[in-house]
Amino acid sequence: MATMNISLPDQMKAWVEEQTKDGRYANSSDVIRDLIRREQIKAEKIAHMQRLADEGRASGISMRTIDDIKADALARIAARDAAA
Repeated sequence: MATMNISLPDQMKAWVEEQTKDGRYANSSDVIRDLIRREQIKAEKIAHMQRLADEGRASGISMRTIDDIKADALARIAARDAAA
């Protein structure tokens, strides 16, 4: 595992150290690794949502009405329930 030294303001350092006191994290490095993992997951979710939004925009404007969309959704639910 690689080592990295980081500088934190005193308030942030105290907060990180406080997270280890209840036993959830073994040490400060565990806290930082967990924060990075969470940020990576968040970034992946945002990128996925952006791809979906881009696909939606690229697909153009639908000529279907809200009633058409609702009827299609209800038909899919009915088909799923019938198959179950």
